[in-house]
Amino acid sequence: MITETANRLKSAAPLLSQTTALNDLRLLSHGGTSRRHFNVTGQLSAKVPPTPKPRERVEIPGLEKITWGEKMHYALGLAKPVYPKWERDYKDPRHYNSPPLQEMPLYKEQTCYVFSQRSSVLEGVRQALWLTKANLTAGLPPQILSLAHDPANQIPDQDERVQDVIKRARFWDTTVRRPRKPQYCHTLLNNLLHLCGSLQSTHPALGKRMLSENYTLCVTWERGEDLFQVRGKNGLLLNSMAPLAPLAGKQEVQSTTENVLETFYPISPAIDLQKIHAYKRDNYTGFKDDYPYPHAHTLYFLESGEVIPRLHPPQLRAKMIMFAYGNALARAHRLYGPQPQSILDHPITVQAVGTNGRQFEFVVFQLNTTDLRDDQGIKNQVWLDEDNLLYDFAKVRPLIKKKVVKVPAGLSGYHPETFSKFLALYLHGAVKDGIIAE
Repeated sequence: MITETANRLKSAAPLLSQTTALNDLRLLSHGGTSRRHFNVTGQLSAKVPPTPKPRERVEIPGLEKITWGEKMHYALGLAKPVYPKWERDYKDPRHYNSPPLQEMPLYKEQTCYVFSQRSSVLEGVRQALWLTKANLTAGLPPQILSLAHDPANQIPDQDERVQDVIKRARFWDTTVRRPRKPQYCHTLLNNLLHLCGSLQSTHPALGKRMLSENYTLCVTWERGEDLFQVRGKNGLLLNSMAPLAPLAGKQEVQSTTENVLETFYPISPAIDLQKIHAYKRDNYTGFKDDYPYPHAHTLYFLESGEVIPRLHPPQLRAKMIMFAYGNALARAHRLYGPQPQSILDHPITVQAVGTNGRQFEFVVFQLNTTDLRDDQGIKNQVWLDEDNLLYDFAKVRPLIKKKVVKVPAGLSGYHPETFSKFLALYLHGAVKDGIIAE
């Protein structure tokens, strides 16, 4: 038997390392067994012996086990003692055991669907439009585009300075060959905002704004028979002392009653949202009542792959719509109360900008109603301008294929119209009808 197994080992030697084969031969020569498994032809088999199942513990009622608990040490032939669970008389957060869900103070039978910072909805923008009861309009509103095309609102040497900002983020702001994506995304956005803020001398209203980061938002609303929440920390927020003016007039708002919301049956509108039963029906903006900059102006989102899962462009646009709606709804609840309003006297407008360091997405949300229980009546409005490239390539080394330079080193393919839209959203509210707002 040993000779036959040894011959199999020799035939399988090309598949095994020399050390493993020698160890198996030594084990067989001393009367042991090899751990390797071979089939009938003498080749290695992928089958692994099943792991032995643990023996079931037998409990005999009325029969007490003899344990080694009194001896205070292990004793052969005696059973292992079972001690009662030790309860601490002090609170230790490192060893906290939560009570059952039904015993929690905030437990409610109604399910709440939560949209958080990393929620990746399947249907993207379509799902976000249904959750917010909004109609979509492609492109930015004409009031904002007029700001982008006005030469009086441009920065001196605008194109050269924007290209310097891109080069600094992609080439200069690093001690290694090239910065990582989370690093150059933050650098690019902060420098673009700093460049836009340089117009404060000609637009004094820009000084009545404040940037906020890592603030917590929570807003609750009912959509149909379900309860939804937008909560958590979103991107960088630009607050202002004065609210943005509505972009759609009263007649246009009234005409939204004729629009029909798009459905995606049989997919549930709450797909991919977190389901919870322990929650509060809170509504807060993340700031105190006496905060001097209470109005949300523009949200800035970065999708740099720093946090997993990474959001694709459709999911990033849905996130921008949901958080812009959440900030507007929280402000509406602060002004008009938590009761649903079929139409707001003064609609609330919030903007959003999303980028991955090269591609920019622009969203403008106007909250016309807080009554989202059915699909009838006044609808909210969303303007979406997507897939705007700021530049095509930023290569440290040229891309060469078949001895032909496909993409040269450095910055190539700069698109100035993308930054013009970025600047127009930033200046919105500081310029009114060609007159600088004080």
